[in-house]
Amino acid sequence: MLNCEIHGAQDLRAGECDVAPVGPTQVRVAVKAVGICGSDLHYYRHGRVGDFVIREPLTPGHEASGQVLEVGAAVSTIKPGDRVAINPSRVCGVCKYCRMGASNHCENVFFFGSASRFPHMQGAMREQVVVEDYQCLPVPDALSFEIASFGEPLAVSLHAVQEAGSLLGQTVMVVGAGPIGALILMAAKLAGASRLIAVDIVDQTLEACARVGATQTINVARDPEALEALTAGKGQVDVCFEASGNYVGLANCIRATRARGTIVQVGTLSGNSDGCPFNQIMVKSLSMVGSFRFMDEYAWAIDYLSRRLLDVSPLLTASVPAAQARDAFELAGDRTKAMKVVVTF
Repeated sequence: MLNCEIHGAQDLRAGECDVAPVGPTQVRVAVKAVGICGSDLHYYRHGRVGDFVIREPLTPGHEASGQVLEVGAAVSTIKPGDRVAINPSRVCGVCKYCRMGASNHCENVFFFGSASRFPHMQGAMREQVVVEDYQCLPVPDALSFEIASFGEPLAVSLHAVQEAGSLLGQTVMVVGAGPIGALILMAAKLAGASRLIAVDIVDQTLEACARVGATQTINVARDPEALEALTAGKGQVDVCFEASGNYVGLANCIRATRARGTIVQVGTLSGNSDGCPFNQIMVKSLSMVGSFRFMDEYAWAIDYLSRRLLDVSPLLTASVPAAQARDAFELAGDRTKAMKVVVTF
């Protein structure tokens, strides 16, 4: 079957892979849509994500949806023909983190499209995948496969909002207005935030955030004074989400968050930390929280999308056939042209 593979930096190929058998509790799904995530882009551009280096061909993709082709003998909740969103995380349920209710830190997790292990954990950007039945969440016919593929990034965003605590009536700022940042804004609005500020250096992504609920957008490259105003009086922001993965973004969060406020680190930080005012975390008694992946929030995300409680369609830039996957990755990497690009089969 057709399989998109990353062999190294800038080396994306169309390959073939074997069709895996279906076990008693498993489901075979014909993949229909796979969103391109920031980590997929890092693997494509650099051949690595942080310390995770591609050492064998890696099938990317963990934002997936599709249609059930076959179910195992013990599967009773899903049937062939069902339309499903696919949870990319398969946890063990028995390690210390699973037992303490922190399955997003499962020691034995299998997560689609990651080079954090060798052999690598192959992803969903292929014609078919075989997964456990509990990884498949039915979606209504009215929900497109492309929108259903937003379940994973929305789950990440919902988890980040959960980590922040109550947002009722709060002023929230998101630094980094890419797809995750925009979805965090939407999740924060759903959680009751009253003021939603998006900060970035690209007008096009800020415009997308305005379409999904941002009450203020700041292009910090062009209008640094607007951000400076948020630092007055020990800070004006109650809760800040760092989604840029950049120490300059984190510095802006620290400066703008009020004393005893909260910063949620969502982006994977890279670059030089020189000049980041870490000491202000102590001086302002800030709470600093890390947010990694998700747990039950995946089911919440699919429910919210299915019931149209959140409309993510303004974030969908393009659907590109798998035969043109390289073009899809190039488009997804251009922040002036794209928010979310989905590869279709």
